Amino acid sequence: MRGFWRILQNYIFIFLLFAGLCLCSQKAFADTKVLIPKADGTEVIEEEGLAVDISNITQGYLIAQYSGEADSIYVQLTGPDEVAYKYFVESGEEGAAIPFTSGNGSYELLVYEHVEGDQYTMLLGDTLEVEIENEFLPFLYSNQYVHFTEENQAVKKAEELTKDVEDDLEILKKIYYFVIDTIVYDEEKAETVESGYLPDIDETLKTEKGICFDYAALMAGMLRSRGIPTKLDIGYTGGDIYHAWISTWLSGRGWVDVIEFDGKSWKLMDPTFASCDDNSDSIQEYIGDGENYVVRYRR
Repeated sequence: MRGFWRILQNYIFIFLLFAGLCLCSQKAFADTKVLIPKADGTEVIEEEGLAVDISNITQGYLIAQYSGEADSIYVQLTGPDEVAYKYFVESGEEGAAIPFTSGNGSYELLVYEHVEGDQYTMLLGDTLEVEIENEFLPFLYSNQYVHFTEENQAVKKAEELTKDVEDDLEILKKIYYFVIDTIVYDEEKAETVESGYLPDIDETLKTEKGICFDYAALMAGMLRSRGIPTKLDIGYTGGDIYHAWISTWLSGRGWVDVIEFDGKSWKLMDPTFASCDDNSDSIQEYIGDGENYVVRYRR
């Protein structure tokens, strides 16, 4: 009998431990709302007008600011996945938040100063050892590509839409359908957008139109502000069409790049395509085929 009770106690302990871990995990995300990067200045790499603040590496980002004589720089960050991410920073601008999207490991940091035309010269080279407190942090904080603050109208709209909703899948659905029902594709902008364009999520919300980059950044910003880790995926669809879409992390499901449309089927979260053609069956079929999408970068 003692053996039976000992086994039962062990099972109860394991159950309570697992439940506690689940509750802690859910509570952590429930408390994670609007995360804004900051340059604390406690650890800074400096070089001729360049300041790279690495005070918050454990939070999953660095901040680069430039005030040198050149008009701009670009920061290249290559992590353990060996994908080189480039971030352009204008001279005199506020610091640009750059995430460690490849997770923990060694990162090569290179900074190049603009000379003229397409020519750049190296300003800084360094290696950073990164250990992030939580693997989701790079996809919860605001950054240069998914930029937001508590004052953004898009952030306030996300709060309004999901104020009384606790289930992350329901939060996801409300924001997703709001975006695809509200924003229309801007054909003119798609034809004239220049290289280096960065989305403004409030501008997209205000004008109710945008390109794929705008759709993805708006939804990513709204979801991150509600504590749901979201990746802005950039790559190719249809073979050679440059495109942007999103993927999210959901409690009990992990990282998914799909959303449940009707309670039965799951489709890739492509707010751009879903907003077109009234989210028709043909569009849903295309979105639902993962082979139509190839990720190159995650921001």
